[in-house]
Amino acid sequence: MIDNMTQTIILKNGLIINGTGNPGFYGSVLIKEKKLSVIRQHSDYIKADIEIDCSGKIISPGFIDLHSHTGLTIFGEPKHEPKVFQGVTTELIGIDGISPIPFKNKSELERYIWLDSGLNDYPPESPDWLTTIEYLNKIDNKVAINIAAIIGNGPLRIWGVGWNDKPANKKQIENMKSVLRECMEEGAWGLSTGLDYAPGAFASTDELIELSKEARKLGGLYHTHTRASLATPQNILAPFDEALEIASKSELPLHLTHYYQKMSYVHEKNIVNGKYTDYLGLIENARAKGMDVTFDCYTYPYSGTTLTIILPNWSKDGGPEVLIEHLKSTKSRQKIAKEITRSFGTTWLTNFKQPHNKKYDGLSINEIADMTSQEPTNVLFDLLVDENLGISFVGLGANPQTLHEFVKHPAGMIASDSILFGEHPSPRTFGTFTKVLSEYARDDKFLTLEKGIMKMSSFPAQRLGLKNKGLILDNYDADVIVFDLPNVHVPATKSNPRQLSEGIEQVIVNGQFVIKDSIHTGNLPGKAIRRGKDS
Repeated sequence: MIDNMTQTIILKNGLIINGTGNPGFYGSVLIKEKKLSVIRQHSDYIKADIEIDCSGKIISPGFIDLHSHTGLTIFGEPKHEPKVFQGVTTELIGIDGISPIPFKNKSELERYIWLDSGLNDYPPESPDWLTTIEYLNKIDNKVAINIAAIIGNGPLRIWGVGWNDKPANKKQIENMKSVLRECMEEGAWGLSTGLDYAPGAFASTDELIELSKEARKLGGLYHTHTRASLATPQNILAPFDEALEIASKSELPLHLTHYYQKMSYVHEKNIVNGKYTDYLGLIENARAKGMDVTFDCYTYPYSGTTLTIILPNWSKDGGPEVLIEHLKSTKSRQKIAKEITRSFGTTWLTNFKQPHNKKYDGLSINEIADMTSQEPTNVLFDLLVDENLGISFVGLGANPQTLHEFVKHPAGMIASDSILFGEHPSPRTFGTFTKVLSEYARDDKFLTLEKGIMKMSSFPAQRLGLKNKGLILDNYDADVIVFDLPNVHVPATKSNPRQLSEGIEQVIVNGQFVIKDSIHTGNLPGKAIRRGKDS
């Protein structure tokens, strides 16, 4: 029997689209000792343990997802089927300022997982890590894909300041900087923020500039979910202006995540969401001034996050226990209800754990209110208490009429923002990357297939700083996929999202088949990708 770790593989006679964005060429790819060799001439003379005829198929680099909420759920579902069936071979976790590391003690980590459970869910077992190196050591050969980690400012703030909404003093900022430096020395790739999520949302602009300066010293990245509360009728782009200020003053590369024009309706503070050219112009103007700015977007109009995001930050000042108490308090409920401005009609809920609530999965708060003859806000409060905060919700976010302009923009790449739990998650979890292949490139021709693949492979590898991934070149890591373009199909829909993508026939991670002939092998060859060691 051939050892999976040492077997040689040849992918013969396919159209190699190598991730550069250039037109493809016909040839074969030999995989030996976890590395690639490109063969342009005929390959009949080359023998391998496994030979795959790729005639009529496309060979490309595996896709790299720079926004995934995979960090906890993957330990319970290490085969990672929703993503590998899209051709994803590497993911970045710790996004939105919410990372599973670092923490001083297990209690703080468990409280943070609890507060954040509607966005990242729970690991299958009690967490047994605190540091970056301890977390990364849990990855190797235990999951299907490669995992890179970025450090959220939320855990840094808990470490340095605590759970309360108060300014960080100089000593606390220095403490947070030292912790971030240690995390990056252990392999993390930079700093992420989620400035709509407490306690990271309590950070000031100046605090984030200081943390970003520390990340710059080690060649990191500032990856940000911006502060929506800054938007005004006079300046809808103010959240992104803050991000540009942080990046400019720290001289740290900036990556704006899930960047798109919102649905063209009036929302919080009566703000109309402007023109898509305003958003893209902000990127172009910053780059013209010499700033290193990129963004990612997903390929669906559906957003998704924890239901607690719609609650005011003061209700979370102090941690999850305080939030629960506010949700139980009649006085606090009345105050919160007056401050909630989001409509409940276009969103639906998921991730119910209590058996008596599972009938509500996929329904909106308004629908549940009609079923139970209650006020919508009371439904919201009661369910959050009953489900111990862990409800996720999905709704219309991006304007579908302009989304393709972001997908095809030269400074943009593709990322899923995938939430991997609940019966009715956003369909983007199951189809973000394959939708680029089947619709944006093949059917609608908004961009070429070569550019689409580049946006999912070499561009995110370049943005993060991955040295040997994202391209099909000699001696690059053997993260490769083979797909049948005419048969790539995305069956995931709003009403039935948990359907695997079709048409990705082979997925190879670190030289081992994760998908072979359209069937998951059960292999778990994924590795932790550590900054410094793997860059």
